[in-house]
Amino acid sequence: MLAPHESSDDDGLIRAAAAGDRPAFGELYVRYARMVHGILLARVPPADAEDLVQDVFLSAMKQLGKLRTAAAFRGWLGAIARNRAMDHFRGAREEAPLDERVAAGRGAGAESGVNRTAAFAALDAIRNLPEAYRETLTMRLVEGMTGPEIARQTGLTPDSVRVNLCRGMKLLREALGGGKEK
Repeated sequence: MLAPHESSDDDGLIRAAAAGDRPAFGELYVRYARMVHGILLARVPPADAEDLVQDVFLSAMKQLGKLRTAAAFRGWLGAIARNRAMDHFRGAREEAPLDERVAAGRGAGAESGVNRTAAFAALDAIRNLPEAYRETLTMRLVEGMTGPEIARQTGLTPDSVRVNLCRGMKLLREALGGGKEK
C-alpha cells in the first residue's frame, strides 16, 4: 500500500518541478527512470531504450506545466514513454531483425559470461506478450523492481501487479518452451 508521505512527497516534487525547480525534476527522474526504461524496453531494442528514456524526460520537463494534477503524473509519464516508443518506430530507418542482432552479439556474450542469445530470446518473448504482462515483467525482470515498487510507480494495485506477474511468467515460460511437454 502506498504510504501517505510517499504520495504527498511526489506531489510536492511534481508541483515544484512544474514551477521550474530543476533539482525537483531531477529527483522525479531518479524515482521514475526505471519505470520509464521498463516501458520502453518492452517495446524498443535495448540499445535504443536508454536514449529514449532521456527523450521522455526531456519531453516531460517541457510539458510538465501543462499537467493539470500532480496525481496524474505517473500515468502521464507512462503515456509519454509509450508514445515515444511508437514514434521511434514511425521514423526509424530499417533495422536488422532481433535474430540478426542476437547472432551478432554471441561473441560478446560468451566473453562476458552472459548468455546474450537467451537474454534476447527472453526479451523478444516478453515483447510478444499482452501489454499488461509485458510492462510489469520488464519492470520486474529487467529493471529489478519489486512488486510494490511497480504498483507505486504505475498506479496499479499490488494485487493487479501480482496477478500480471504471475500470469505473465506463465505465458513467458510457455513461450520459451518451459511449459509442460505433451
